[in-house]
Amino acid sequence: MSEADAVALVDRPAAVDDLFADLRSLGVAEGATVLVHSSLSRLGYICGGAQAVVAALLQAVGPDGTVAMPTHSSNLSDPAAWVNPPVPEAWWSQIRETMPAFDPQLTPTRSMGAIVECFRHVPGVLRSDHPTVSAAAVGPNAGALLSGHTLEHGLGESSPQARLYELDGQILLMGVTHANNTSLHLAEYRSSVSGRQWTTHASPVQVDGQRRWVSYPDLDVEDEDFDRLGQDFAETGMETSGPIGAGTGRLMRSREVVDFAVSWMNENRR
Repeated sequence: MSEADAVALVDRPAAVDDLFADLRSLGVAEGATVLVHSSLSRLGYICGGAQAVVAALLQAVGPDGTVAMPTHSSNLSDPAAWVNPPVPEAWWSQIRETMPAFDPQLTPTRSMGAIVECFRHVPGVLRSDHPTVSAAAVGPNAGALLSGHTLEHGLGESSPQARLYELDGQILLMGVTHANNTSLHLAEYRSSVSGRQWTTHASPVQVDGQRRWVSYPDLDVEDEDFDRLGQDFAETGMETSGPIGAGTGRLMRSREVVDFAVSWMNENRR
């Protein structure tokens, strides 16, 4: 969606105070620990753009709350698997040899949106160490969410999504659907669906201060049915929805949606 499209969605721009009021009405409370997935353009025209959204989120949870976001960098992966776009096979060896190692401060996100890129520059924000599926957080629970994020099974039991589940935190979807809900991948790990595929990934990382191209095992995750899963979850009444700017916000407890998703996958995936 273009900026002109965002302008056309609204009669007037939303400001920080408007977004704060929307978040509070949705149920985002002071002291909450919230993992946020977002699309700036889907919220309509925001006065201040991504900065205003980040400011409203931090104001909503207050100094005792924690905001987290996925900060994925999918380009730090084996180019042989790239499809959006693919690159010539003749480039693969050069990419593997020269791609800079993941740096939690410097490595930009890829395809995560303007709100995430703004958020990762908030003073005091921390970022987990996974080269492709990291998360960032700021607040009292940031360290608990991000520590111990291993290369292996990056969205599984070592992930910030799993720590959010343990903390009984919330998931907030701002202008996006469950197709963007990374905690549903945690449910994939926890499901007992037969025929799940496991694969090997590779990324450039720092090992003892040296750049290394490292391979690691992981689940071959899927998201094609996440929208349908999310629609079924919404019908349980465990999800609250309401406006955020010109978009739709969806708020839920991590434990409730992950547990529901595990059962749903066991029943609906073959």
